[in-house]
Formats: sequence, C-alpha cells, structure tokens
Amino acid sequence: MPAPEEQPPRPRLTSRGAATRARIVGAAAELMHVQGVAATTIDDVLAASATSKSQFYQHFDDKTELVYEVITVRADEILDWQRLRLEKVDSFRGLYQWRDAMVQRCVLRRGLWGCELGSLAAELSDTDDRARASLNEHFEQWRQMLAEALERMRDGGVLSAEINASALATGLLAAVEGGYLLSQTAHDPRPMQTALNMAIDHIGSFRVAESVA
Repeated sequence: MPAPEEQPPRPRLTSRGAATRARIVGAAAELMHVQGVAATTIDDVLAASATSKSQFYQHFDDKTELVYEVITVRADEILDWQRLRLEKVDSFRGLYQWRDAMVQRCVLRRGLWGCELGSLAAELSDTDDRARASLNEHFEQWRQMLAEALERMRDGGVLSAEINASALATGLLAAVEGGYLLSQTAHDPRPMQTALNMAIDHIGSFRVAESVA
C-alpha cells in the first residue's frame, strides 16, 4: 500500500499573514472559551475575526487544526502569566501574593467562564487524544512551576526538608482548578479564595517552626 502523501509546508508568513492568523486564533480562543469548542463554528470565527473563508484555509486545514492552535496560544498566555508571578516565590509572603493575584483575576471576571485550559480539558480530553496530551503537558508545566516555588521555600528553610513538593504542587493546582469551577458556577470569586486558602494552610503545616517568611 503506498505511503500517504505528505502535505507540502505552508509558505512562510508575511507580517500581514501573521497578523491575520493571530486574529483568527484570538477570535477562536475567545469564542471557544465563552461558548465552548463544539458550539463554535468556522463561520463564527470568520465573523468575529473579520476574515474570509479563503483567508482561513490559507492558514488552517480545518477547525480541528485551529483548536490545537488555540490550545497552544491559551497555554502560552496562562503559563507566561503564571511564570511572572511564580518564578521568584520563595516564601509564604510570595505564595500569598500569587494567591491574591489568582483571586483578583477571578474577581475581575466575577468568576465567569472558569479556567481557559480547564474548560478546554473538560470538553476535549475524552474525545481528542492529541488535545488531551497537549493539555496534560501544559498542566504539567504549570504544576512544575508550583513545585519549583515550594522547593525554593524548602531550600530556604521555610518548609521542612521532608516535603513532597510535587505532591503539594498537585494539590495546589487542583485547588486552582476546583476554585475556578466553583466560582464559575456561583459567579462568585470567593470559592477560589477559599480553595487556595485551604491548600496553602495545608502547605503551612510543613512550615519550619522558627521560620517567619
């Protein structure tokens, strides 16, 4: 049986082409976050991005390819935001500042729409294994950032040397996603704050007695 023909690579984008592609992905990301992936049609994206079908198909073979690009772009946005707030955390003060930023982000949206990655994961993980694997990889990067912050706290003598930073980071990320979900259903950011407070209180149980950081 002959091997399937490989698709020729798309030509290098001009600055105008790159701007068009970014506009399509940005519009799709917003629509898919608010109304879901399944409910978002290519026509919706064309209308929201002020582009034509011919422009769309210059950049994407189909909606599925666009969804994968949305996952990547959303993940980059979220991980950049998280990295900026986590990369120097080495104390409880820093951890509380990160918590406050997370809650404030929820406050600004009144808890609406939940986590961009979490929403995509809930809709796609059971139906699209490529999307699931990509989302899992991005969540792992986020969890690793949290683990590294806890490791800095351990190495600085703030937390016990016996902590399992990876497990604590998993619990903290679970609190984030659970907080997003409960705040989304309640249209109230307070569940996010409660979930994060409880997770950080648990981490506090490993605080070295003489540490005040």
